[in-house]
Amino acid sequence: MRLKFLAPALLLLGTIAHAEPWTFDAAHSRVGFSVRHMMVSSVDGRFHDVKANVDLDDKNLPKSTVEFTIAASSIDTANADRDKHLKSPDFFDVAKFPNLTFKSTKITAAGKNKYKVTGDLTIRDQTKPVTLDVTLTDAVANPWGKMVRGVEATGKLNRHDFGLNWNKTLDKGGVLVADEVKLDISGELDK
Repeated sequence: MRLKFLAPALLLLGTIAHAEPWTFDAAHSRVGFSVRHMMVSSVDGRFHDVKANVDLDDKNLPKSTVEFTIAASSIDTANADRDKHLKSPDFFDVAKFPNLTFKSTKITAAGKNKYKVTGDLTIRDQTKPVTLDVTLTDAVANPWGKMVRGVEATGKLNRHDFGLNWNKTLDKGGVLVADEVKLDISGELDK
């Protein structure tokens, strides 16, 4: 008698969409940032060591989840002295805080293939919500038969929210390093 009730439940479970894991292809991706320097120009940088878990539910993308971990020591601004300073206790203090992490808490649709992804960003043990504007392409097969899709994400944060407070005042006003940091992520996800 129980089998009579169990069969429809199993059939229903089989039709429910579920999230599928995608991996972040580091060879075809970039996790970058830019910040104003001396109030006159922008300095760009990137992190090379990024690991991400992306579980996508194509039937209901707002139910998807995104998590990533960045090795703070992988920072690269194309200047060895600046990178050394950024790794020091003045900024990321990589010896004490080796990783930056992000874990999505909310995903909302914002147009065709566009989303607002809000999540908890942790830098130097300071966790604050950050919202990223994300564009996600449809999945396509690459020449080797693997399903791939592109992701572009941008956002802004105030570095002081995460304990990145070091600065110098300039003689004629202004500061050496601006407060606002622009985030720019361009990636390829592999199924």
